[in-house]
Amino acid sequence: MARGINKVILIGNLGNDPDTRYTPQGSAITNLSIATDESYKDRQTGQMVPKTEWHRIVLFNRLAEIAKEYLRKGSKVYIEGRLQTRKWQDQNGQDRYTTEIVGNELQMLDSRAGGGGGGYEADNYGGQADYGNQGGGYSNPPPQQQPPAQKNYGGQGAGVNPGYGQASGAGQYGGQQKPAPQGQGMGQKPSPYGAGQGAPGNNPGYGQPTGMPEPLDDLDDDIPF
Repeated sequence: MARGINKVILIGNLGNDPDTRYTPQGSAITNLSIATDESYKDRQTGQMVPKTEWHRIVLFNRLAEIAKEYLRKGSKVYIEGRLQTRKWQDQNGQDRYTTEIVGNELQMLDSRAGGGGGGYEADNYGGQADYGNQGGGYSNPPPQQQPPAQKNYGGQGAGVNPGYGQASGAGQYGGQQKPAPQGQGMGQKPSPYGAGQGAPGNNPGYGQPTGMPEPLDDLDDDIPF
């Protein structure tokens, strides 16, 4: 089951000076009364009617001390917190219930307190630097690096081999050697399998014999015995 969310965000003005008291242990508790203004359209007249809503805020410990020291009646503040209903007894012993906002973040929006209210929206609301660029997403993906061009080693054809070691078309890009030219080399005996041909089974794809091999001369006549 998904967890619930209890979160309140307010921007308003203090209706009174902060009311601060201390517990027997010395912890500070400050109560604020904050007004938020809104308006609605009257159905009969069609005009906008202003409306003020009052909110009870309670702050604890260090946040309560800050509010006591810097806030005054009329101060404009940003409050973030959660709703809480507590039970208490009046002078007659009757149980009473009060719903209030327990503040866990306070920002002073007056220019005299914070040096200008315009800079608080980007940096201090929830600790986010920019509302429009949330997840480290990049508006634009970083450019991809291209692989370096390969050098021409050992009889490779001109140009870069897109297959990285595989032959492409007629050119040889993988370091494969070209078939030996047909004909007899220097100091080599003629092959009985035709010009430029190796033994059967070696390189069957390079240079098939074009005809029957010529008969060899009788080599016994040249032996000096």
